[in-house]
Amino acid sequence: MVVFGAHDFKKSCQNIQVSQCHRHPLHENITQISYDIMLLKLKTTARLTENVTVIGLPKEDERIPASPKCSVAGWGKTNSNNKQGSDVLMEVAVTLEDNSECKSVWQKYFDKKQMMCTHTTGGKGFCQGDSGGPLICNNKAQGIVAFNYAERCDDSKYSHVYMKIPFFMPWIKEVLHGYGANMSLNKQE
Repeated sequence: MVVFGAHDFKKSCQNIQVSQCHRHPLHENITQISYDIMLLKLKTTARLTENVTVIGLPKEDERIPASPKCSVAGWGKTNSNNKQGSDVLMEVAVTLEDNSECKSVWQKYFDKKQMMCTHTTGGKGFCQGDSGGPLICNNKAQGIVAFNYAERCDDSKYSHVYMKIPFFMPWIKEVLHGYGANMSLNKQE
């Protein structure tokens, strides 16, 4: 089930069933960090409303301009001490971090080709329950929440890591082309 237009789970929104899941073919199991991306095909099309709109996708290997305005959103925990996520969608501004910083923190777990990261200034960022959420920079979906330090998601020593959407655009186009959606994707770029 995919939920659209929800800012507060207690208010009305669109719920649409998933008809197919497309896991990246190079993602082998749940413990693997690389290629951790999945596309969902819905049974019906979402209705565009004031609360449900389309967001742009980046081009393949698109570079994000220096000092972009980025944000991450989700319904996960707001800090490591919380027992459960939030009923209200939370959003926070984040700052992109240089790949070399991420590599020094995450070492073998960080692949700069397919991953990007943000710095957790003041403990701000994502936490458990936000996985799969969007990293939006300059009104485009640039990343997908992947992982952080599980013991303390608000520990500023550990960068927050995202799957880098521009890297996956060829695969995304391939999957969408299989559904005859290539034309609609090109309008989004």
